[in-house]
Amino acid sequence: MNIRRLSTKDQDFDGALKALLAFETAQDDSIDAVVADILKDVKARGDAAVLEYTNRFDRTNASSLAELEISQSELQVALNSLPLEQREALQAAADRVRAYHEKQVMQSWQYTEKDGTLLGQQVTPLDRVGLYVPGGKAAYPSSVLMNAIPAKVAGVQELIMVVPTPNAEKNALVLAAAAISGVDRVFCIGGAQAVGALAYGTETVPQVDKVTGPGNAFVAAAKRRVFGVVGIDMVAGPSEILIICDGKTNPDWIAMDLFSQAEHDELAQSILLSPDAAFLDQVQASMQKLVQKMPRKNIISTSISDRGALILVKDLDEAIEISNYIAPEHLELSVENPLEMSQKIKHAGAIFMGRDTCEALGDYCAGPNHVLPTSRTARFSSPLGVYDFQKRSSLILVSSEGAQKLGKIASTLAYGESLQAHAKSAEYRLK
Repeated sequence: MNIRRLSTKDQDFDGALKALLAFETAQDDSIDAVVADILKDVKARGDAAVLEYTNRFDRTNASSLAELEISQSELQVALNSLPLEQREALQAAADRVRAYHEKQVMQSWQYTEKDGTLLGQQVTPLDRVGLYVPGGKAAYPSSVLMNAIPAKVAGVQELIMVVPTPNAEKNALVLAAAAISGVDRVFCIGGAQAVGALAYGTETVPQVDKVTGPGNAFVAAAKRRVFGVVGIDMVAGPSEILIICDGKTNPDWIAMDLFSQAEHDELAQSILLSPDAAFLDQVQASMQKLVQKMPRKNIISTSISDRGALILVKDLDEAIEISNYIAPEHLELSVENPLEMSQKIKHAGAIFMGRDTCEALGDYCAGPNHVLPTSRTARFSSPLGVYDFQKRSSLILVSSEGAQKLGKIASTLAYGESLQAHAKSAEYRLK
């Protein structure tokens, strides 16, 4: 396994860093064309189209979408059937995620001016949300918790989960997470056809207001295409971790933290910044040693070789500067005073502070959401949260006295924009 070594003293460090971060996010035309046809078909034929694609792609033999809905009792059976340790871990994670997100709930507010004019903001939850969960042999119960719990905390009335079950393989952990999270309905469908069913609605699957959750390239393409008809959370890129370390953390810990993202897929990115060249050598040696024992060795090796890097920086301040440019999805501050350093971080999806705070804790049970902005989008976007399932309406109640003052202001500005009806509308209220 090779890993790129860079130094900020290198003559073309800036160019090398940009090349390292470059990721082609352009839509694959062939995938987009397939998805466009599927969505058009689902919109036109509803249940029949979704059923046809599900039977074809997931190798099922259902005669109706109703057959593919999982009852609440089956979800509860899945929860009850888990080994005690697994069930307790799932419940503990759910409790922590819920407690954290309850702090995010936005409240309505208003104030009244001296003349009696009332202004404010009314916060309301979305009515219905669709949650996409990857299925089959892969188990992502944490994805269910991180998407469903904030929606429920926000007050979403109905949460519809879709999860593919290739060859009728249902994952008990995923179904148990749905039970714990309060998911209202679950359908065993996936792919672009499931996104289309949620976005447009069919005879069996109700139309939602927003679609959240991760998926493959076809799911991502479908989410892009239905955006505008419904809201979406984000179209996420490969997973990323950036670690800033002062050289005093166990190198095995840092190596494994880098692996924790690299094992997601070959396109994941793991980068370490340190002012200690000898420590970078130690981490590289740890990586060579530890990778041999990893079940996903090949994926980790490809990810590290293709997109990973160990970068020597002048000092920790320079590391912070580079981090703010990268705007990583996950940022670990493995340093002596992480809280102090965090105040200088401007762009990051989640900041993990201290030597004992590995990113994996955030994936499952720390409490904050693990759905985070990737590909430098942390410069302008935030983690998924309760606020993504709430919306705001402005409140305006102008008193008769207030209309006299505001009417003149509005009229003057409206004439300036040559919008006479706007001006007259305001002037009609003037005494």
